[in-house]
Amino acid sequence: MFESIERLKSGTSADLALRHQQAVGEPKGVIQICHGLAEHSGRYEQFARAMAQQGFAVYAHDHRGHGHTKAADAPVGRFAKEDGIGKVIADVTAVTDHAKAAYPDLPIFLFGHSMGGLIALNTAVSHPRTYSGIAIWNTNFAVGAMGRLAQVVLKTERALKGSDVPSLILPKLTFETWGKSMPDSKTQADWLSRDRSEVEAYEADPLCGFDVSISMWLDVFELTFRGTEASLLSRLPKALPFHLVGGGQDPATEKAKAIDWLSHRLARAGFTNVHKRIYPLMRHETLKEIGREEAMQEFSDWMSATLSRPTAPIQALSTGMMS
Repeated sequence: MFESIERLKSGTSADLALRHQQAVGEPKGVIQICHGLAEHSGRYEQFARAMAQQGFAVYAHDHRGHGHTKAADAPVGRFAKEDGIGKVIADVTAVTDHAKAAYPDLPIFLFGHSMGGLIALNTAVSHPRTYSGIAIWNTNFAVGAMGRLAQVVLKTERALKGSDVPSLILPKLTFETWGKSMPDSKTQADWLSRDRSEVEAYEADPLCGFDVSISMWLDVFELTFRGTEASLLSRLPKALPFHLVGGGQDPATEKAKAIDWLSHRLARAGFTNVHKRIYPLMRHETLKEIGREEAMQEFSDWMSATLSRPTAPIQALSTGMMS
């Protein structure tokens, strides 16, 4: 069941906390989830159960420095002492390999929310022709000059304090600013959802909202710029299906402008199967928002429609083993 945790040994030596939801009836595909920053895979239980009802098996793991995943070089708030991005991607492909072993004849859709969208696209361009579709929800690749400035600020903080202490400046520029921007702001987390019960659940969760290290922030920005590089996008099949979702009131994506940007970026790169959906009233966490049932159903319908069309061959990765 999705609420229980398996352990998967990654080739990076991480002991991944892995959740699995079996499909109801004969499975027709696999969804692999990449969660967002300062949260964990357990928060996707409702989504996993809904997708299982539609015939999809679901896998989700806690990234390095998050949740119940354990790695000697990844305490809470850090991906790794060195090569954080490479190791995060390798952990994702370890889960993919495990899912492929369990469901060898089924297509795998890679789903990422927020930071998870950064990880999903970076994984896809590193392993082209592995996934049958990529879903990127509530993710901002369009950070531009402000993102470059943030990197300078973080590197200055690193020079003064080291890599593995929390950034004092980035939370003020992001989470705190976003929270205060909400018209009904009561807490710093109100930018996540209009559903007060979901905001309260996030704030009460001991595995959410932790301090993010300077090291992890730098890795996140590197993922942001790397994922949409033309040379890397060119590795992917131009017919690869993309599913993009944003919230029209999400400050983290500039009210979904970043979703529009990504849609145009993919179109300019020659991708011919890009589906975009903006929910005008939603904030950052579509899967925790009022109206999430509609979003889940539309996503399931998109996957079913995608499966009705011919897909590119899927490769096994051979990167992990169960412990």
